[in-house]
Amino acid sequence: MKKLFLVATLFFSIGLFAQKAKSKVVKPITTQANSGKPKSNETIVEITTDFGVMTARLYNSTPLHRDNFIKLVKQGFYDSLLFHRVINGFMIQGGDPTSKHADSTATLGAGEVPNQPMIPAEFRSNLIHKKGALAAARDNNPEKKSSNCQFYIVQGKKADTAQLNNSNIYTKDQKEIYQRIGGTPFLDQNYTVFGEVYIGLDVLDKIAATQVYTTDRPIKNVRMKIKIIN
Repeated sequence: MKKLFLVATLFFSIGLFAQKAKSKVVKPITTQANSGKPKSNETIVEITTDFGVMTARLYNSTPLHRDNFIKLVKQGFYDSLLFHRVINGFMIQGGDPTSKHADSTATLGAGEVPNQPMIPAEFRSNLIHKKGALAAARDNNPEKKSSNCQFYIVQGKKADTAQLNNSNIYTKDQKEIYQRIGGTPFLDQNYTVFGEVYIGLDVLDKIAATQVYTTDRPIKNVRMKIKIIN
């Protein structure tokens, strides 16, 4: 019960943003590829969904999250799990192990890998919540430790130029990325970004546009299968 409360608390601030996003018509960005090409020593994963395939790179600068994600992928942990929380103009979230066999009326988002610790935060100033960012969900713990399995992929929207120009935390290149492809700047340094989708952003847009219940769970299940391809 406590865990469910914490998960609900985690998404309260995000929920406020979601209500604002839903009140506007969000035009999907249909860019096929992101600007962040993988390095030769990075792990690449394919996320196959009912809407197509997304290809993501995992950052070596966040080794705790990278290694945990690789371990779960190799175990087949994510196969047949749902993207259980979808907010158009914001993000798609999945990785709850209870979603695999969940009833259509079940409330999801509290599941974790049993008897495994949360992942310590790995915030990096050069890793931002641009569109396609792969990041770890978390509860309301003060250390901002990450879920040991749940993740989200950022869709976001193009950032307000004036807001970014008034901020001293972003480089010129980061501001350009937020203005050109979009994202969710207010999540930076609050949730760990550990990779990015660099092929298949159109698939992200398609999933984000699917019809959802008032709980943000898709009306038609969106399942995933993840594999390492290098």
